[in-house]
Amino acid sequence: MTNHPGLVRLHLLRHADAGDPEAWDGPDETRPLSPRGERQAERLATLLLNGGFVPDAILSSPRVRARETAEIVAATLHGQVRLDPRLAGPLELETVEAILADAGDPVRPILVGHDPEFSALASELTGAPRLLLRKGSLARIDAERPMEPGEGILRWLVPPDLLRP
Repeated sequence: MTNHPGLVRLHLLRHADAGDPEAWDGPDETRPLSPRGERQAERLATLLLNGGFVPDAILSSPRVRARETAEIVAATLHGQVRLDPRLAGPLELETVEAILADAGDPVRPILVGHDPEFSALASELTGAPRLLLRKGSLARIDAERPMEPGEGILRWLVPPDLLRP
């Protein structure tokens, strides 16, 4: 793996609400956003647009609920979603580095995925003992690349409750 020095403003977006997984009859990978989750993603996208945020990559897990979250945000921000199956599995720092490298080393990427992987990644990057990303949460972590455990700085965490109408 090639080292890519420089700062990355990593945005970790946990997919929005997808309802009760126990009530879903199909494969977990196909579970869509609930109407509540669609509203969460729309409100987050509006917050980012009004704040002038322009990501240089939106990378998403291919699972339906993550993809739908990414697509709602991308549509509002006039961006494109690129699916990466690695965002649906375990996320080691080396995996995140590879995802970023394969995406052309974006500086302001949004990664859309799942828990417990995203909360564990945020904790590992920042050195926080337990950093919980609830459904529909967005965290920005600044880190020098190659990323190292405990070296990232949590700049902000937007929980879905903050974005109620």
